[in-house]
Amino acid sequence: MLSTLPLLNGRIALDRALENDDNILAQLGYPRQRQEFVSFLSAHKAEIEAIVSFHLCVKKCRASDVQTWLTGSYNVCIPVYISPPSSVRSVLVRIPLPYKVGEAQRPGNVDEKLRCEVASYLWIQEHCPDVPIPHLFGFGFPNGQSFTSPEKTPLFVRSIWCVRRTLLPWLRFPTPSRYISRRRQDTLRTGYMIISRVSQGKMLSDTWETFRHDKTHRSNLFHGLARIILSLNKTPLAAIGSLTFNDQGFTALTNRPLTLQLQSLENEGISTAISRRFTYSAQMAALTMMRAVLHHFSPRESRHGPFVFTLTDLHQSNIFVNDDWHITSIIDLEWSCFLPIQMQCPPYWLSGRAIDQMEPGPHLETFHQLVLEYLEAFEQETEVLENGSFWYFHAINSPKGLCRVFTDHVQRLFCPEHCEMRIFDQVVAPYWCVDASRVIERKIEEGERYKNQLREAFGAEVILPKA
Repeated sequence: MLSTLPLLNGRIALDRALENDDNILAQLGYPRQRQEFVSFLSAHKAEIEAIVSFHLCVKKCRASDVQTWLTGSYNVCIPVYISPPSSVRSVLVRIPLPYKVGEAQRPGNVDEKLRCEVASYLWIQEHCPDVPIPHLFGFGFPNGQSFTSPEKTPLFVRSIWCVRRTLLPWLRFPTPSRYISRRRQDTLRTGYMIISRVSQGKMLSDTWETFRHDKTHRSNLFHGLARIILSLNKTPLAAIGSLTFNDQGFTALTNRPLTLQLQSLENEGISTAISRRFTYSAQMAALTMMRAVLHHFSPRESRHGPFVFTLTDLHQSNIFVNDDWHITSIIDLEWSCFLPIQMQCPPYWLSGRAIDQMEPGPHLETFHQLVLEYLEAFEQETEVLENGSFWYFHAINSPKGLCRVFTDHVQRLFCPEHCEMRIFDQVVAPYWCVDASRVIERKIEEGERYKNQLREAFGAEVILPKA
């Protein structure tokens, strides 16, 4: 039997894999899939350089060596250096990782992710120019359709585009985006975005532990976040969903609310049964009660909108700050959605802990004070912790942590005694659905099959189910 197997970061033993809540079986395939994808991109460096030359109208550029590529959780960013006389000296070619967003399980997820991220960039450019984001030079989709910013296109093409953008609104048609559709032979077929590099500041995560206890740094950060979020809230829309960008050059709120959690589930082969073109206008005991108490945290009159632009993946590595923690840029916009304003909770990472590790006690009291400090920047929603909405909506966004958060924080608002009573779970769970006990049995069987697949991957003995 193998003692350990490789993951993207480190190695893992069978006993830890069996205890881990994550789908380790899927993660065991990532190192091979990453190597194959990086090798594919490396073999197409000339095509990547040609794409940049096409979009920026430059004669010569050079993609950096593989060792300098910036590989995140869901994208790889390839630095490309541009030769003079171009005023732009370098850009990043941002390409989604198909093995992390469910492309094999649900073809089209890469295209969906790209179109939603592009639409988010364009919406912020138009409606919130004060929000600092990287510059978008151009982009292309897996079907070969590409778009370029007008200042990087020939004069004739730019003139036709200008006339079209002027006439269509006058004729009461929607206004196309400010990016110009251009066709070229694309052998890469991965889809991509070409964005500027963040030249000022560094990731907040680099200095988070150093300065998170300093009130001046926190105040600068909180006020910066407040200005950004309030700016994004200025233009609400009438549905829950994600913006998307079509091949005709228009942005519309016609995509399902694409979140990190949604594509992560699909990447693990879990059906979400949510159509890409679907927008909304409206653990068993915990899930049942979360559904039952929804009215307490989301008033019925607010469930039909308006809904606001929400950065659902706003964590320390997606925020760039200067030495004083003034925000210089926000990155990674692919999981942005229009959601109810109640879901714009203070970020749980202010606590320095995971959402399901904030049990009642001194640490929670400290976090409570940080949240109040954070909310002072907004001059509104001062009761977010007192009425429990912070915990409720963070629980919804944390499938693994939902049960613990419900028990520690939501359930206590209604009946603290039930938190310690196992009979509560036994009585409430059957009301999740008809024949709920069979659902539990099926999930237990699926869990045992998963563990046996893990054992096979490690070369260990498979445990047969009892007769």
